Amino acid sequence: MSDNNWYSSESWYAPLKRAEAPDPARREGKQENKKKKKVWPRVFGGIMLLLVLIVGSSYALRESAQNLPVLFPKASDKPADNGRDDGFFYSRGDEAEDGDDDADSGTDSDNDGMPDDWRDFFKNYYTTTETETVNIDMPRATVPIDAALQLSEADGEELSLSELYERCMRSVVGIQAYTRGRLGYSWGSGVIATADGLIITNTHVVNGCSKATVILYDDREFEATLVGADALSDIAVLKIEAEELPAAVFGDSAALAVGDRVAAIGNPLGESFRMTLTDGIISAIARDMSYRGHDLTLLQTNAALNEGNSGGPLFNLYGQVVGITNMKMMSTASSIEGIGFAIPTSNVRTVFNSIVKNGEYRGRASIGITVGAIPENAQSEYELPAGLMIMGVSKGSDAKEKGIAEGDVLTAVNGTPVTTTAEVVAIKDKLAVGDTMTLTIWHEGETRDVEIELRDTLDIYGG
Repeated sequence: MSDNNWYSSESWYAPLKRAEAPDPARREGKQENKKKKKVWPRVFGGIMLLLVLIVGSSYALRESAQNLPVLFPKASDKPADNGRDDGFFYSRGDEAEDGDDDADSGTDSDNDGMPDDWRDFFKNYYTTTETETVNIDMPRATVPIDAALQLSEADGEELSLSELYERCMRSVVGIQAYTRGRLGYSWGSGVIATADGLIITNTHVVNGCSKATVILYDDREFEATLVGADALSDIAVLKIEAEELPAAVFGDSAALAVGDRVAAIGNPLGESFRMTLTDGIISAIARDMSYRGHDLTLLQTNAALNEGNSGGPLFNLYGQVVGITNMKMMSTASSIEGIGFAIPTSNVRTVFNSIVKNGEYRGRASIGITVGAIPENAQSEYELPAGLMIMGVSKGSDAKEKGIAEGDVLTAVNGTPVTTTAEVVAIKDKLAVGDTMTLTIWHEGETRDVEIELRDTLDIYGG
């Protein structure tokens, strides 16, 4: 177990040293000497100091501009206008080193170092990063479980923060996750979903672990079994053998508005700070974030969240859970404060209800292709149509069976031209597993329409 006492209050608040009282005689002598000094050296020195400050400031601003913090989770950088679909994303590849030989790299010196074939260009332009998969070696709970998460409307008067804490803190749990073969454990948070022991937390809290212990508000400890976990939504459900637990009340995140006050209760930094309450507001309703190769649409809040808060509840002031906290902005280059995120309960309900029934999240429709934006210089150089470059086709997809291949260009979906992944996702998200989509595909200078069937993400990519 790691030591959480890493901080030092003395390093935050060092006492000021008291200045000695000046000697009157020495002060008078100094004043007399000052009168004798000429003014022009002081003026000249001031001008020189001003010039130094101007030059120094320009350098500092240039450095900060060249080293802007990456405002995305440390695990992966978000590419600029990259392509993502169904659990994969692309980021820009490394630039070629100076002095590379055109013959060795397959490039033509007459076209600014670009390869002769557009396929080679995109292989160098994009690098693939696969979505994190779930790898949890915990004992499994038996499914189906007769349970369903219901979202309630806000009722009654808003609570004060002290009233909210008193009412809600008993439904918050600590989670100790143990990895086989390693000493110690990691800390996370969770929330009681049902009185008979179903616990909601983040998948990343228990991913990679072989054992998890749930600690209740009254310090009782229970070994947990895994009902199921979904990597794409970052929602996991655990089960403990207990009865008459103080289950949380879940509210509808769709009723939230920017500026609504919220509060988080969790276990930041581990055991030493269990059951910490922080408060803030909803800063944004639907913030699209990239995390380990896939997109999440999250609530943004300025309530303080830290390591160990993951998986804990975000409450509205009616004492209802409206989100499951899972992420915050961090940067090694700059200080970032007050930008945290939570999974909205509208999504949590869907995933939870599928997991308790199936042991996994079923029903997420997938095309099975990975696409990336086409840069203007590549489109012009290779005479490519406007659209999205297809960089990968999954073996488990209908798209693969229908002959769609890497190097093809997706130009339209259901007759609507597309040039960004957001446009494709917007169309796909209105459909369900088993529905069909018509993809307009450019292949080797010819265009054709291909009707493909949407399949369950788990059937295409696995868990």
